Amino acid sequence: MKIMSNEMLVAAYRDAKNKGQDHEWIEVLKSEIRKRGLNPIVIR
Repeated sequence: MKIMSNEMLVAAYRDAKNKGQDHEWIEVLKSEIRKRGLNPIVIR
C-alpha cells in the first residue's frame, strides 16, 4: 500500500477514526502505519 504518502496515510487514519468508519479499514491503515514506523497520535 505504498500508494499514499506518509502524511496522507496518517490523515486518512485520523479521519476514519474520527468519523467511526469501517473497523476493517481502520485496521488496514493502522497496520500500514506500523509497517512504516509512523506515529498517528498527536499530543495536544
